[in-house]
Amino acid sequence: MGCTHDCSSCSSSCSSQKPESLIEALNELSSVKHVIGVVSGKGGVGKSLVTSMMAVNMQRKGYKCAILDADITGPSIPKAFGVKGNVDGDEHGLIPPHSTTGIDIMSVNLLMQDETQPVVWRGPVIAGTVKQFWKDVIWNDVDYMFVDCPPGTGDVPLTVFQSIPLDGIIIVSSPQELVAMIVEKAANMASMMNIPVLGLVENMSYAKCPDCGKEIKIFGESHIEKVAEKFEYDLLGRIPLDSKLAALCDKGMIELMENDYLDRAADILEEKIK
Repeated sequence: MGCTHDCSSCSSSCSSQKPESLIEALNELSSVKHVIGVVSGKGGVGKSLVTSMMAVNMQRKGYKCAILDADITGPSIPKAFGVKGNVDGDEHGLIPPHSTTGIDIMSVNLLMQDETQPVVWRGPVIAGTVKQFWKDVIWNDVDYMFVDCPPGTGDVPLTVFQSIPLDGIIIVSSPQELVAMIVEKAANMASMMNIPVLGLVENMSYAKCPDCGKEIKIFGESHIEKVAEKFEYDLLGRIPLDSKLAALCDKGMIELMENDYLDRAADILEEKIK
């Protein structure tokens, strides 16, 4: 009754044998220092955008970054970076393509002949693909890897939490009260799995009038500060509805972005995860 299935944090005495660690081993040729998950309680809040921006910001700080696109059924990372083509590999593993500035990227879209082809797979196959991206890819001297997690709290996010040694997660939200409630679900899942939450990012916070500069809160008043205060999380940044940023993503040129929306997030990450 009330079992979370996380025996590592359980003080109860039961007949179940505590399982061994489910963490998958890296490829023997790989080197990854830190792994950060980017999660959301629901889809459509900008999780992939935050993943991309964080990788770009940390790369600009002089770190070697990589992105593991674990959102298997909704991969959008290659599009934002303009990365196309086949993935090379040999008997030792797969070689991830890299972006213009050298960010290594592995996504299921890079394995498809047609990037618009849907991934119609069942949960166990999707979970297995996420594990393969971690253990069968040769990640070369990566300082910070960002994992773009699928939305929700189901099988695949659970696979990421259990199979990949996360140093922490960033939770992405938007201003609606409904989303704020779902953020709490993601936060509670992280707590159950003993994964540190590095902070919250709010996307679509406002739109700025191009004439007068006034901030227009299209989705109403934000609740992110209350959630951050409740769980004692850092509020890492707010991203507005920015047509220039959206255009760069559509053109595969997000590395050319010029904004400070997540500069503080990068500074806090650098401070917390060294």
